[in-house]
Amino acid sequence: MLENDEGIGFRARWLIFDVLAWLRCYGLVEDIPGYGDYVDHTLSDRAIKAAIYAREDRDHEYKSTIDELFRSSAAYRESTAFQEMIAFCSRFRSYAPFNNMLVKVQNRACSFYATRKHWKEEFNCEIKEDARPMLILAPMHPVMLVYDIDSVENPPLPQKIKDFARVDGEWRPEKLERLLVNAERWRIRVNFKTLSTTNGGFATADRKSAQFKMRIVVHDGLGPAERFAILCHEMAHILLGHLDSDEDMWWPSRPGLDLKTVEIEAESVAHIVLTRAGLVSASPAYLSSHIVDGHVPACVSVDLIAKVAGKIEEMSFRLLTAPKLKSDRAKPGSAKPPRIA
Repeated sequence: MLENDEGIGFRARWLIFDVLAWLRCYGLVEDIPGYGDYVDHTLSDRAIKAAIYAREDRDHEYKSTIDELFRSSAAYRESTAFQEMIAFCSRFRSYAPFNNMLVKVQNRACSFYATRKHWKEEFNCEIKEDARPMLILAPMHPVMLVYDIDSVENPPLPQKIKDFARVDGEWRPEKLERLLVNAERWRIRVNFKTLSTTNGGFATADRKSAQFKMRIVVHDGLGPAERFAILCHEMAHILLGHLDSDEDMWWPSRPGLDLKTVEIEAESVAHIVLTRAGLVSASPAYLSSHIVDGHVPACVSVDLIAKVAGKIEEMSFRLLTAPKLKSDRAKPGSAKPPRIA
């Protein structure tokens, strides 16, 4: 596999016909919203030929097929998911960024992928019987099938990956229970679901429920203490304003920060909460991976880190009164919004 598109050139345009045929034949993107209309109309042969031969079709306006695929996946409409996509595209140097993006669109939870041959020759691993492949483009071939790490039998994982969510120390179950109740009171919906082996969880806006403002998903394969650590990290993203503010201004609006900054802030909050609870995690190693040349980004807010850590710690200690909505605060005698920033 070439590391870039050099050596392929304009010939790569014709590969799209084969990719289109595979998509239609095997339904490999059938879970993506709008799949039927997208494949039947946006990816019509007429549109592709017009694009390849650079002929203008004045009856239709066609956009990049990958952009349309990207837009059709609701998972990437949030800024944090977009940042994850960009980071993922830059990780695998053996594959072109375009292919990395194709994989991420097909499987958001993917953390590592390789071909069947690569898994066998480099790691002596077999692909699971019912594993679902992902498509990437390949030079001199129509397409290539790749598999993520959860499609492999007993994959060899580096110790730092195995321990990415590990938490040691004396665990008190009531901390997680209180934090979950308080999260709900702050209109943050928390779900426990099976995610990728190396994905502990994520936070995003909740656009499907009128009751909740934000949504957090935590890997259900983790132990209670590890779930608590992941929940602290993801709640920190929300309360630090990384996903923008809410209409009731319960947390600040800071959506323009870069990936390094938001991860340093969120993990710093989690590290403070866990340490004060007598727990030890992999936070220092995680933080060091985001600090380049020993320099912390100037936009990291130590003030907010301390305040949010204090709020999440309080949420794990006792049940708090639900914050007031903006409409309710206009009434005489109503409480002010919670103070974070």
